[in-house]
Amino acid sequence: MENIGYYIFVLVAIIVAFLVVKRVASCLIKSAILIALVVILAAVYYLYFMQ
Repeated sequence: MENIGYYIFVLVAIIVAFLVVKRVASCLIKSAILIALVVILAAVYYLYFMQ
């Protein structure tokens, strides 16, 4: 249960990134940022939980 803060941080980061991208960027930039965000979160998940 010590990882609950990490989960909350990731959820807040995803929500904030989604809202910022939705309001500011065009469709192409949205796609690039979304792909980069998914890759970064997958890397963090792999490095943090697969130790």
